[in-house]
Amino acid sequence: MRGLENKVALVTGGSRGIGAGIVRALAAEGVRVAFTYVRGVGPAQALVTDLEQAGRQALALQADTANTADIRQAISAVVAHFGRLDILVNNAGVYVHSPVDEATPDEAALTHLWQVNVHGTAQTVRAAVAHLSTGGRIITIGSGSNIRTPFAGTSDYAASKGALAAYTRGWARDLAPRNITVNIIQPGLIETDMTPTDPATVASLLEPIMLGRFGTAQEVGEVVAFLASEAAGYITGATLNVDGGWSV
Repeated sequence: MRGLENKVALVTGGSRGIGAGIVRALAAEGVRVAFTYVRGVGPAQALVTDLEQAGRQALALQADTANTADIRQAISAVVAHFGRLDILVNNAGVYVHSPVDEATPDEAALTHLWQVNVHGTAQTVRAAVAHLSTGGRIITIGSGSNIRTPFAGTSDYAASKGALAAYTRGWARDLAPRNITVNIIQPGLIETDMTPTDPATVASLLEPIMLGRFGTAQEVGEVVAFLASEAAGYITGATLNVDGGWSV
């Protein structure tokens, strides 16, 4: 165990994919975990049930990171339910494919991208810091596309994740007097329910990955658990690539 028993965490966008892997990894360490979701109450409640049957404490909260009022209410609900907040994991995010030279870009989708990935994350941090305990942890899930852009049409998404890396460095300095560490994880290609299964596509995606496989949500979750632990107390403002060597 990493000394996380009875800590309280909020994971945004935690009902599926990488988010669910983070929720499970923290819960396995004895963390009392709340997580937000936008749609799909079924999977969210199923995750809570799984954790409760394993003897863990979990709370699912419907909240849209793009909506500041939703996020503030979710954070208040976490504090009301568990009595404190020690760890914030900013995982919620959306992807929009949009080449810069496309004739009719989806402006609404691009605005939503920035509202969720950048502004929403910043507003989540601002709302949470008033409740975070001394020595708390803020961990953001960025993307390896911040430093390696392998496909056309990903520039807006990559830029939004790059903004989070910049925010991380700034927030780390802002919150250092309270001994709150702030770090960002940049996953590479992680296997989720959205991962392509066509053999040719899979082979092309795996080719630049040194370790020759996709990562797992659990592996990302384990890195989050480490950064949340006492062992990572001297790590702040850092960017950790979890990508099997994809970005090298």
